[in-house]
Amino acid sequence: MTLKELQPQLLALTPEEKAQAIQFLAQSLSNFWPGIQKTPGVMGGEACIRKTRIPVWLLVSYRRQSATDAHILEGHPDLSAGKDSGLNLRN
Repeated sequence: MTLKELQPQLLALTPEEKAQAIQFLAQSLSNFWPGIQKTPGVMGGEACIRKTRIPVWLLVSYRRQSATDAHILEGHPDLSAGKDSGLNLRN
């Protein structure tokens, strides 16, 4: 099944079912982003940058507001942009 074929079925889901589907997909992809982890009881179980309490949604929000790497790193000195850090801020 292709995503195009799946799209009408996804759109027909209730909001609760969509949230469950997103959680399922995120869990199935967790090994693809080793720099991201979800820990029950930490930041409400939100996906965070590994070994921090910085939620992924926050970094996505920064990017949507056109924040530069320098701006993000200035506000979060515990992050680095190096490819070996588990975080790559490049688009």
